[in-house]
Amino acid sequence: MKFKGFMILIAGLMFLPMLNANAQEVKSDDILGIWLNEDKDAHVNIYIENDKYYGKIVWLKDPIDEETGKPKLDDENNDESLRDRPVMGLLLLRDFEFDGDDEWEDGKVYDPKNGKDYSCYMEFPDEDDKNKLKVRGYIGFSLLGRTTYWTRVE
Repeated sequence: MKFKGFMILIAGLMFLPMLNANAQEVKSDDILGIWLNEDKDAHVNIYIENDKYYGKIVWLKDPIDEETGKPKLDDENNDESLRDRPVMGLLLLRDFEFDGDDEWEDGKVYDPKNGKDYSCYMEFPDEDDKNKLKVRGYIGFSLLGRTTYWTRVE
């Protein structure tokens, strides 16, 4: 009888690693690719350069300014010398580092709609779904800020 119980225990232990098989580990490069912002008016390409993560606008729903007929400019920027640069190709995300676990942190996000920079971190709200990205911009500490969710395009 003891032998039968021992065999059941061994069989159970063999299947134990499979219980966690569906949980996916977040890898640093999981964030790479093209993302659609929450307003659905821009695509941002997140890429890596020198072990840091950056994001650049690669598509705009309305790239042309209706009033001028020219490409939209970063005209809300707090720095007047930058207000003549095009929004297309603008660097929105910069200097993010992967924390080795599940978050890209210590970066900055630029909001061209108000011309301001914010501290920022990014993470997958559901580690099993790498097609939705939480982007949290904040001032000072992360309790004072705004969260937006982006969807993977490719």
